[in-house]
Amino acid sequence: MKNILLEKGQELHEKLCEISDYIYKNPELGNKEYKAVEVLTSFLKEHNFEIEKELLGIETAFRAIYDSKKEGPTIGYLCEYDALPLIGHGCGHNMIGSMSAGAGVILSKVIDKVGGRIIVYGTPAEETNGAKVILAEEGVFDELDVAMMVHPADITAKSGTSMALYPLQFTYKGKTAHAAGCPQDGINALNSVIQLFNGIDALRQHVTPDVRMHGIITNGGVAANIVPDEATAQFYFRADKKETLDDLLIKVKKIAEGAALMTGATLEMTRYELPNDNLITNENLSEAFTENLKALGITDIHESRKCGSSDIGNVSHKTPTIHPFIGITNCPLTSHTVEMADATTTKLGHERLLIGALALAYTGYDVLTNKVEL
Repeated sequence: MKNILLEKGQELHEKLCEISDYIYKNPELGNKEYKAVEVLTSFLKEHNFEIEKELLGIETAFRAIYDSKKEGPTIGYLCEYDALPLIGHGCGHNMIGSMSAGAGVILSKVIDKVGGRIIVYGTPAEETNGAKVILAEEGVFDELDVAMMVHPADITAKSGTSMALYPLQFTYKGKTAHAAGCPQDGINALNSVIQLFNGIDALRQHVTPDVRMHGIITNGGVAANIVPDEATAQFYFRADKKETLDDLLIKVKKIAEGAALMTGATLEMTRYELPNDNLITNENLSEAFTENLKALGITDIHESRKCGSSDIGNVSHKTPTIHPFIGITNCPLTSHTVEMADATTTKLGHERLLIGALALAYTGYDVLTNKVEL
C-alpha cells in the first residue's frame, strides 16, 4: 500500500513545490496569512476534503476533514504558514504547511480502503500568538489519535523536546517632573524597569540550567529631561518543564513587585502573548516516522534535539505528537534567517519537501493499520 502512497506523492510533487514557493514569495505575518490559507484550503478542497474556515473564530485558522466513513483512527496533520518580519519564511513554514497538507492528501488516496479519518489543521501565528494554544485549550485536538508535523532544518533529526514558555509584560507607572529643575517631585518608572532587570539577573544564580530569561525595554520614556512616568519591559521566561516554569514565575513576580516598591511606582503585569507548554514526543510514533524516513532514503538521522519553544507543545499534552526535523541543506544553516528561507526553494529543499510529506503519510498509514503502539 505504501507503493501507492509513493506514487500519489510523486504525482503531487510539482504541485506541492508550487504551493510552498507561492507561500515563500508571499510572506504574511501571524493571523494575516490570507493567501497561504487560500492556496492550502483550495488544494485540500480539490482533493475532496471538507473545509471549515475561521476555526473558533480565528480568521486564518482552518480544519479540513477527509472521512472514510469507516471505523479507524483519526490522523492529524498540522500546517504552519506565518512568516517573520523583514526575513520572510526564515523558519520554513511555507514548507511545513505544504508538507502537512500534502501528507493529508496523499494518505487520503488509500484511507477509504483501510478506514479512519484525516484532519489537516491550519494553525496560524506560531511565531507569536500561536493558535495551537487556543485550539488545544478549546479541546479541538481531543478528536485525534495522533498529531504530526515536520520542520525543515539544516539537519535531519528525530522529534525531541521544546521548552515551556511564558511571556510576561511589566508596566510601571510613576510621575513626570523636570529631571533637572525638580527631580524630587517625580517618580521614575524607568528606574523600576532597570531594577527589574537587575533583580532577574541576580536570580540567574539560583535557577536550574534549563531556565532561560530574556527581555527588552519597549518603553523607557520620551526625553532625557523628563522623569519617565511610564516604562515597559517584555520578557520571555522558559524552562524544560511547565512545572519548573510555574515556580520560576512566582519568584519573578516578587522581584517585579520589589522593583516597584523601590521607586514608588505602581506595577501592572500582563501576559502579552499566549504561553507554550513543553513538547512531549511520543517515542513509538517518532520511531515509526524515523523508519519511514529511512525507507525513503534518508539515513543520516540525528538524535532528538531540544528546540526553543512552540505551540506544538500544547498539542502534545492532548494527544500523541511528533515534531521531527528534515534537513534541506548540505551545510550548517541558522534558522530565522533569509538563507534558511531561500533554502526551502532549492532543488534539495523541493526533494525533501516530498520526502517529508511522504514520511508523514507513511506514518499515518502505520497508525491506521495498527502498526504503531501509542
